[in-house]
Amino acid sequence: MKKKLLSFLMASLMLLSFSACKDNNSGKKVIAIVQIMDHPSLNEIRDSIISELKADKTFEYEIIQKDGNANQNQLASIYSDLLSRGVDMIIPIATPTAQAALSAMEAADKKEIPVVFSAVSTPVESGVVTNLEKPEGNFTGVSDAIPVEKIIDLAIELDPELETFGFLYNPSETNSLTAVNKAKEYCKSKSIEYKEATVATGADVQQAAASLAKDVDAFFTPDDNTVASAMAIYAQTARENKKPIYCGADSMVKDGGFATIGVNYTELGKKTAQMALKILGGAKIEDTPVEVITEYSHIINENTAEQIGFDISDEIKAKFTLVQDTE
Repeated sequence: MKKKLLSFLMASLMLLSFSACKDNNSGKKVIAIVQIMDHPSLNEIRDSIISELKADKTFEYEIIQKDGNANQNQLASIYSDLLSRGVDMIIPIATPTAQAALSAMEAADKKEIPVVFSAVSTPVESGVVTNLEKPEGNFTGVSDAIPVEKIIDLAIELDPELETFGFLYNPSETNSLTAVNKAKEYCKSKSIEYKEATVATGADVQQAAASLAKDVDAFFTPDDNTVASAMAIYAQTARENKKPIYCGADSMVKDGGFATIGVNYTELGKKTAQMALKILGGAKIEDTPVEVITEYSHIINENTAEQIGFDISDEIKAKFTLVQDTE
């Protein structure tokens, strides 16, 4: 009898505690924004999402920000904690973060929490969704698929004598592997040779870039999170060897790359937040198709152009936004 009474009292206390916790957040939408690591590209998306959410007056928001420090185990721990809190929505930024969210939610059987991903270049190939038009599993979001062919064409336009590309990327990132495979096929169709060097961490980037530099005319790196985290040393190595880096994102150009026809991450963040607000307002995930960004930034870094000896003509200036290195 005593044991039953004790069990009843403990259950009652737990229920009261839970109710009090929910009451503290009454009227607020708790949104968790999770990124794989800290670097300018992902931070730009995150800040844009937060700005757009704060501008909305439909709800009050409690925004939780988490950073996985490029560690999948840490991401798993982050999601375990968030799911136990019972957040109203999760916004994972970048492909590895979205994949980790999917794994965590399946393991915890918490599929009722809506997930609006951002900057997942290849949602189907990476296994985040199977249908862009009719997302399932409570996952939808905004894809930053990069225009690989347009970037290669840009390189050929700026350097008609280009013969060999150097691909530098992390093959464990599905988004990067898919983009590089497209680049390989397109280079073959244009009779352009290519060499590649792969990295597992940001610490590998300098050596990989240096090994490629002597054998290629230019570098190509997609929106690779690992490489972007070491963009400063990558850009320095390329500049020292007078080789341009064609990137998959505008922020990578601002961090020392040479040029891109790539994703504007501020606009990507806005679109992600707008989709999140729509779903928080009652829209169903299955009725909210994955949005693929089709508006791209045309950017050239003036500092890089000067250091590699590239003359920016008036014709190019008329078509591109010229930027300086990020301070």
